[in-house]
Amino acid sequence: MAVSEGGGGVMVKVNFFQVNFMLQIMVTRSFVTYIFLILLSWRSVQSLNRCQLTNITISVEKEECGYCGMVNATWCAGYCFTKDPVSKNSLATIYQDICSYKEIVYETITIPNCPANVDPYYTYPVATGCQCGMCNTETTDCTVSALEPTHCSLTP
Repeated sequence: MAVSEGGGGVMVKVNFFQVNFMLQIMVTRSFVTYIFLILLSWRSVQSLNRCQLTNITISVEKEECGYCGMVNATWCAGYCFTKDPVSKNSLATIYQDICSYKEIVYETITIPNCPANVDPYYTYPVATGCQCGMCNTETTDCTVSALEPTHCSLTP
C-alpha cells in the first residue's frame, strides 16, 4: 500500500492482492461465526427436550386390598433425534428411536388395609438413567394408546 499527497488530497494506492486477502479474512470470519451460531442454536434446541429423567406420578392398585393410590417416581421423557426419509424403499430399514430407560431400580411400598392372607407389598420400576434407542417390546409398552400412568381400573 502506498500513500501520496497531491493537490490537497491524499491518494492511497492499494494492491489488489492485499484487498483480496483482506476480503477473504472478513468472509472467513463471517462464515465461521455463522456456523458457530447455527451449531449453538441447534445444540440449545436439542438440550431443551432431550431424553432425560423426569418426575411422574403413577397409580398403584391392588384389587385384593381394594386400594388405588398414587406414588411419585422418575421415568424417562423427551425427544430423540430421528429421521424419516422422503423416498422409502423396501430394502432400507427404517426405525425410530424412542426415549426409554437405560437403568432401573425397583422400589417397594406397603399397601394399607390389606387382609392378612394378601401380600401387602407392591414393587414398581424407577428409572435411574435414560437413553435413545429402539423400543424393547419385551419390557416396555411401546404403543401410542397405552393407559395413562394415573389410571386406576378399580371403581370405588
